[in-house]
Amino acid sequence: MTDSAATLGATSEVGPLHTVLLHRPGPELRRLTPRNNDQLLFDGVPWVARAQEEHDAFAQALTDRGVEVLHLATLLAEVLAFPAARAELIGAAVDDPRLGATLQRDTTRHLAWLSPEDLASALIAGVAHDELRGHGLAYQLMDRSDFVVPPLPNLLFTRDSSVWIGDEVAVTSLAMPARHRESTITAAVYTHHPRFAGAEQLYASSLEHLEGGDVLLLAPGVVAVGVGERTTPGGAERLARRLFARGLAYTVLVVPIAQERATMHLDTIATMVDVDAMVMYPAVADSLVAWTVRAPYGVADDADTTDLAVTGPQPFVTAAAAAMGIDRLRVIDTGLDPVTAEREQWDDGNNTLALAPRLTVAYERNTVTNAALEAAGIEVVRIAGSELGSGRGGPRCMSCPVARAPL
Repeated sequence: MTDSAATLGATSEVGPLHTVLLHRPGPELRRLTPRNNDQLLFDGVPWVARAQEEHDAFAQALTDRGVEVLHLATLLAEVLAFPAARAELIGAAVDDPRLGATLQRDTTRHLAWLSPEDLASALIAGVAHDELRGHGLAYQLMDRSDFVVPPLPNLLFTRDSSVWIGDEVAVTSLAMPARHRESTITAAVYTHHPRFAGAEQLYASSLEHLEGGDVLLLAPGVVAVGVGERTTPGGAERLARRLFARGLAYTVLVVPIAQERATMHLDTIATMVDVDAMVMYPAVADSLVAWTVRAPYGVADDADTTDLAVTGPQPFVTAAAAAMGIDRLRVIDTGLDPVTAEREQWDDGNNTLALAPRLTVAYERNTVTNAALEAAGIEVVRIAGSELGSGRGGPRCMSCPVARAPL
């Protein structure tokens, strides 16, 4: 691999993985307490040192199989050496109506004096009240434990804030307030880092809500988008229009999913493990449907002036196979009883990261699902995730493929 933008991109979920973007959890996880973990979208307070060990082992497993691992915090520190990126990200950090003009000014000054490395840490881990010499009414009325700049513990899940489709990257629009600033960081890295020079950005955080965990690249030119708790129908339509206008896809399957935390993204219930196979939560395998969206006459305008051709709904596996041009999409039968299925879906048993066709990374704890994958001919690279999983995300959630070889 070279550093040329020409090598960037992905057209499938299972093409051999060359380069991936991860974020090693750090001080931001130490900000989590029983008082704020719900607001910050974690189901518990993780043991940070163990979470770091688990993440290091995940990154090493990828490296051992020839995957180049990029770390988001390192890239962020590198772009913060550029004045334009510093100004952009400091401005986003203080763009908070809670602060008021005086505290915004004080916080801007505090951040502006930091080195690129320390500024990167502050933007990710946040700035607490007592870490800043502030003035004014808003500062005086804050509790000592309040955050002037909130932490970003969910930055661990790099899949959500960006997704590469073809040779362009969609910087997404995250639905939950606790995650809004993640997209500003990701956008700045893609905009300012030399590694991504010339890369076109397909989407923006200012648009309708769309999250990367809801986007599956089923095959070259075929994209599935889950619509539920995090991605809106408007976001799916906007993405479809832009994909069609840029020639990056010819079919988009819009897949409604339950608006619940356990099924927050499409990749919590289904992920690709081979060119024609996916592992899917058994409870939805027979009920999941899709609407098929195409551009009329093969052309679409992303400016909302052209009606899209929408048909359906059909069973998801039927619609997917037709769009992919295959006889059928294999759904690996995990053979799980309802209780075990629910437990392993909650523990991200269906959230796997394909390194190549029939080679995938999965949490070791989902023993029954992993055994079913292996029985179906899928090699499973097992990783620990007892602490990483407290944010409700598996190996796919924790990784943004930056470069995959075509199938």
